[in-house]
Amino acid sequence: MTANILIVEAPYYPQIADELAKGTIAALEDAGAQYERLEVPGALEIPIAIAMASETHSYDGYIALGCVVRGETSHYDIVAGESARALMGLGTERGLAIGNGILTVDTGEQAMARARVSEKNKGGDAARACLGLISVRQKFGRPAVPQT
Repeated sequence: MTANILIVEAPYYPQIADELAKGTIAALEDAGAQYERLEVPGALEIPIAIAMASETHSYDGYIALGCVVRGETSHYDIVAGESARALMGLGTERGLAIGNGILTVDTGEQAMARARVSEKNKGGDAARACLGLISVRQKFGRPAVPQT
């Protein structure tokens, strides 16, 4: 599949972000997709950046990468819930193909197990989800990148 993908990453936890990106990039390269990477400060900024990028009509799909680790306050619930809600809204309301690779975990160890390519490889899963949604959209006759 020839697709142009934007990977939007929040590298708040650099080791986890690097591992997620490694899995994502490997899956995209295996599929023959092209990609660009964009860093944002945190998980809440990921959907905002995707919304902005979608207005350019330059990308077939998007991959959200980040990690939210539960802390001692309710901030975790807000960041985890609102980032997921915003990504889902972009998908359902705008028809964007988005692979959600934002990990929501209790500990750093859980995050690494999910990010590590040799274990759960959630970055690769997010890439495959994005590519799958692009295929679904094409099946229904919608162009991957809207014509302007």
